[in-house]
Amino acid sequence: MKKWMAATLTMGLLWCNLAFAQAKDVSELPWVEGPTNGQVGANAKIRVPEGYAFLGPEGAREFNRLTENPDSGVDEYVLAKNDLSWVAFFSFDPVGYVKDDDKLDADDLLKSVTEGTEASNEERKKNGWDSIHVTGWAFKPQYDSGIKSLEWAFRLKGEHSSGESINYNTRLLGRRGVMQVLLVTGPDKLQASVADFKSKLPGFNFKDGDRYADFRSGDHVAEYGLAALVTGGAAAVAAKKGVFAAIGIFLLKMWKLVMVGLAAMAAGIRKFFGGKGAKS
Repeated sequence: MKKWMAATLTMGLLWCNLAFAQAKDVSELPWVEGPTNGQVGANAKIRVPEGYAFLGPEGAREFNRLTENPDSGVDEYVLAKNDLSWVAFFSFDPVGYVKDDDKLDADDLLKSVTEGTEASNEERKKNGWDSIHVTGWAFKPQYDSGIKSLEWAFRLKGEHSSGESINYNTRLLGRRGVMQVLLVTGPDKLQASVADFKSKLPGFNFKDGDRYADFRSGDHVAEYGLAALVTGGAAAVAAKKGVFAAIGIFLLKMWKLVMVGLAAMAAGIRKFFGGKGAKS
């Protein structure tokens, strides 16, 4: 057992009552420990420092399966802190150049996302999973025009969960599309987790020619702006055309309830791995 993974497993990883056998399987995913560089799709990379680890698309799909989160349908990449106090999922949407000059109405966006999430629960029930409910903003959308980054965070609660999960979103604008980043953490860890995660973002870079500033006349421009990034991009456009269920489908794939550091699982994992030496 590698030193990083031994530390991780003592914290545990659950989707509500994630089975012990599943947590064991999480340790066997193809984690790449820092310090290293993680390739995020064909057009970006991120620095993975010591004390953090990275999963490519195959590992990320298995991670989603083990934590009972729907397959997003696109390649995802995972950056995680070594104690799993937060987990970040990266995926690229090649939607084109998103103009950043529209207004953000937080109340309207919350209403749309709440209604869309309730619509998505029908599909969750078909899979035998708990419904998810949006309980409000953890913080409202904020756009940084300097680094071309939009961020916001929702509070979520599973139907039978005793606690909330925070889904913190970042959208990093590029020339040919948007890097979607979803960070999952607990409410009590939100500020520390977001601060730690944001300290790693300077290690993220689009490759030369794909940065937002590299836009050239004739490039493809997305048919929506910043507000639609919160409600699902193309799904939000479909909703305006009367296909409201599209937001529900998007949110079904977007939400992730990864509960971190639950004591019951941590005790069981320590017992199982207590006799195994860690490899350096």
